[in-house]
Amino acid sequence: MALFSLFGARLSLRRRYFLLFCIVVGAVFFYRSTRNPPEVKRMSRLEGLRANSSEFTLEGKPFRILGGSIHYFRVPRAHWADRLLKLKACGLNTLTTYVPWNLHEPQRGVFNFEDELDLEAYLYLAASMGLWVILRPGPYICAEWDLGGLPSWLLRDEHMKLRTTYPGFTNAVNSFFDQLIKKVAPHQYSKGGPIIAVQVENEYGAYNADEEYMPFIKEALLSRGITELLMTSDGEGLNLGGVKGALQTMNFQKLNMGGIKYLDETQPHQPKMVMEYWSGWFDLWGELHHVYAADDMINVVSEILKLQMSINLYMFHGGTNFGFMNGAFSVGLLAPKAMVTSYDYDAPLSEAGDYTNKYHLLRNLFSQFHTQPLPVLPPHRDRKAYQPVLIHQHLSLWDSLQFTDKPFHSEKPVNMENLPVNNNNGQSYGYTLYETNINSGGMLKSNNNIRDRALVFVDKHFVGVLDYKTQELAVPDGKEQRTLSLLVENCGRVNYGKTLDEQRKGLIGDIQLNQQLLRDFTIHSLDMNPGFINSLEKSDHWKSVRQQSSVPGFFQTKFYVNSFPEDTFIKLPGWTKGVIFINGKNLGRYWSIGPQQTLYVPGPWLHRGDNQVTVFEEQETDGKIHFTSTPDYGMAVDVK
Repeated sequence: MALFSLFGARLSLRRRYFLLFCIVVGAVFFYRSTRNPPEVKRMSRLEGLRANSSEFTLEGKPFRILGGSIHYFRVPRAHWADRLLKLKACGLNTLTTYVPWNLHEPQRGVFNFEDELDLEAYLYLAASMGLWVILRPGPYICAEWDLGGLPSWLLRDEHMKLRTTYPGFTNAVNSFFDQLIKKVAPHQYSKGGPIIAVQVENEYGAYNADEEYMPFIKEALLSRGITELLMTSDGEGLNLGGVKGALQTMNFQKLNMGGIKYLDETQPHQPKMVMEYWSGWFDLWGELHHVYAADDMINVVSEILKLQMSINLYMFHGGTNFGFMNGAFSVGLLAPKAMVTSYDYDAPLSEAGDYTNKYHLLRNLFSQFHTQPLPVLPPHRDRKAYQPVLIHQHLSLWDSLQFTDKPFHSEKPVNMENLPVNNNNGQSYGYTLYETNINSGGMLKSNNNIRDRALVFVDKHFVGVLDYKTQELAVPDGKEQRTLSLLVENCGRVNYGKTLDEQRKGLIGDIQLNQQLLRDFTIHSLDMNPGFINSLEKSDHWKSVRQQSSVPGFFQTKFYVNSFPEDTFIKLPGWTKGVIFINGKNLGRYWSIGPQQTLYVPGPWLHRGDNQVTVFEEQETDGKIHFTSTPDYGMAVDVK
């Protein structure tokens, strides 16, 4: 920051920020180039994080973990440095992050650790800023993330028992850890890296399905070279989630004195930590936007620190459930409700990286635990409300099918995960179109076999919606043979609870028309992956909006950026439900029922000149794309 005062007013705020970004990136590359060079023997470091007394020690000295969660997979890579600098400037010394198995192994045996998923680059960046890291590699992460981060192809096995020592699951975990741990192990403290602790699984006490499972995960980490302090993390089920040799930590929002007493009794001479102090809460489609009062939050955090406990803020910065990655929430026998696209979480740092009142209160509190002044606050990032643009062409759902994989024919319905697509890994996300012929009208019954929501058509004419609440629908009469189509959306798999094994999507069983089981289906996979969207955008089959638009369908336009691209938000008043793509990147779902009414658009995903916008809309459009500089998360309600 001293560089900024050297240049004084000659540098604009944006250029100052750009200079800071260049310094950080330069430090990362320097760190990468000097880290453990083959020709130089590494000097041994002092001992790492230890939990052998009532307080943690690091390098032999007392150490209080002041942590914050920022998930690299929820933040555009170009914004990583900004978010971590702001974490550091708040007075935090430790970064925590989950690892999403479903993104890193999208198909069995096919691994991705590049670009936005370059976990090693994220660790290098944290190290360059002097941040320690607690890694939470799962394999299950919860996180309001689809299936808690477990890949959907596991569900192709009809006997699958997730989060147990069932061989089909443990074999897959071993294969994933073979790839993951060899990448992260060199970043441990003992190797000169920033990782000071590693979590064993996640909140297993609430699941507790197999007493051999936690020892298996622990050994899977140790046998592959994890040597740092091991921890577990639990909210409910704290007394059931531990494993010998790992420090138990706890999760809560309101002070849990019962849990603290339990840790005192079971770990009497070890430090206590809140691994997840919930700074806000998540939102569900069709409900209100959850907020947690800043004063209430700071009061609990202050009490935790007075009790000499360490803390990790979950979330410090939530980010976004880009694409189809949102999870779903379900309690008991209630139908699941999908999470919204935003993961703002009412966190100290907003979805777009803005400082909040929570941030400033925490910075003031945490400054008391530092002998030196905290770093100067990184400058606020500008945002822009671009001018509205009109849709100029459209393509119906039916015309888009030519860009999908070859349809699959089956006598009975087949769920998404068991479709013979994606190298026989099944379909993970998006929509699936099931079509069959009918000879009459009558009552269509789903038998609760639709997961999660279906638009129903007869000869491409919309009839209605079937979902968890509506399981019967009248089909109009007709004398000739007609085509019945069901466009089924996977709205997001449950990420927490006892029903993980039941999260298959699409049509998971039979549906009936007038008490007769429907048969002979043609099934189209519409996962809307980047290859499909790219082919769609480049096709010459688009029709002008002067011709009558057809829904469901794809709608396309461009907007021009004539300067440095800034973050923005898209708003679609007059549209109903669908998905937005910017320059081929999936921003996520929108839905008029709210609470969320805007979608975050990262500036780094835009470029000078024309930017392509493609919207998949299910039911209604007003033909215009709006931009705003401020988010709209809907009417708020306090977290209970």
